[in-house]
Amino acid sequence: MHVTDLVPDPAALERIATGSTWAEGPCWIPATRTLRWSDIPGDRILQWHADTGVVDAYAEHVEFTNGRTLDRDGSVVQCSHGRRRVERDRGGVVEPIVDGWGGGRLNSPNDVVVARDGSVWFTDPAYGITQPREGHPGEREYGDHWVFRCGADGEDLRPVAVDVDEPNGLAFDPDERVLYVASSSSDEPVIRAYDRRGPLLKNGRVFARLERGEGVPDGIRVDVHGNVWSSSHRGVVVFDPTGARVGAIPVPETVANLCFGGDDGTTLFLAAMTSVYRIATTVRDAAAI
Repeated sequence: MHVTDLVPDPAALERIATGSTWAEGPCWIPATRTLRWSDIPGDRILQWHADTGVVDAYAEHVEFTNGRTLDRDGSVVQCSHGRRRVERDRGGVVEPIVDGWGGGRLNSPNDVVVARDGSVWFTDPAYGITQPREGHPGEREYGDHWVFRCGADGEDLRPVAVDVDEPNGLAFDPDERVLYVASSSSDEPVIRAYDRRGPLLKNGRVFARLERGEGVPDGIRVDVHGNVWSSSHRGVVVFDPTGARVGAIPVPETVANLCFGGDDGTTLFLAAMTSVYRIATTVRDAAAI
């Protein structure tokens, strides 16, 4: 396989929005045909309208939201650095799902996925309490930074991966039998894989590594064929289901996160520092199965 089997024309990258201070957490909203993303230091959520190409603010003073995903009912589950919680947005009404563990607050939930059974899986690094522009100064109240899982309404919260240096992006394989987690540690910039056993994860191992100069993996996605798409400092890197490198798509800015969307689900949207880009692919998100 070659990267052009997945992205027929890598040079067709199109910038559709700019003006963010750090664009993150893109999510395609089918009901409104909009792309929604976070401008974390700008403390706002922006959106691009497919019908008109207009970019406007979906919400402001949002307590430094980061990653988001569609819930099973079409609402949006998102991560809040400032509120140190995972929350649900139903038509602009935002309510908490979970905000603490073991008697202390979470650090600053970063990225999130919702499984087909409605369970919520999220990463909890400390960027929102250690980076002044991304939240509020604070302490790691449970003393570490883990990957967690809970039920749809926050019940049965538990840590499921405690061996990732800096857990960041995450995504399931097409069968939801493997969870991939990006480790954004400069000491070990890798994507790890875990076998899912109901509400637990087992057999953690290194799945793939970025090359020298590509920085660290941040947001990741998996397509319907099981290929893993990772952000990097140079663009997007694609690995096949065995972890072999397929190729890369160059982007003129550091890519923080990505998602599939558009009317047929084959458009890849990239949140990259100040701008958001799109490019046509031949695949859809594994979650679309």
